Amino acid sequence: MLISTAYAQGTGIFDQNALIQFLPLILIFVVFYFLLIRPQQRKAKDQRAMLDALRRGDRVVTGGGIIGTVARVDSPEEVTVDIAEGVRVRVLRSTISSVLAKPDPAAAREAAKQKEARAKVGTKE
Repeated sequence: MLISTAYAQGTGIFDQNALIQFLPLILIFVVFYFLLIRPQQRKAKDQRAMLDALRRGDRVVTGGGIIGTVARVDSPEEVTVDIAEGVRVRVLRSTISSVLAKPDPAAAREAAKQKEARAKVGTKE
């Protein structure tokens, strides 16, 4: 035969040369995954969790830069936000970029008790 056995053995699909040639591409993909893709997925997951945890009384910032307080949660897609005295707007949950502060339930109860106590004192006089 005209083909030598040494040359014929090196034509396999899993040749060591082919693996060495693809190794830089594989390393580039791994670096992109850990430096770009994975952090972006984690940030999207955190954003989704933050939007799912929105409650009445949360101070939020919308994508347009409007700061307001969540008045009520209308649906899974919409919330009503107080942006000024007597001004309420309905916004999509997806447009809320961050939550500035969550109300402290204990502080809210204490404020309600103090308000109730002041109201009782005012009615006795």
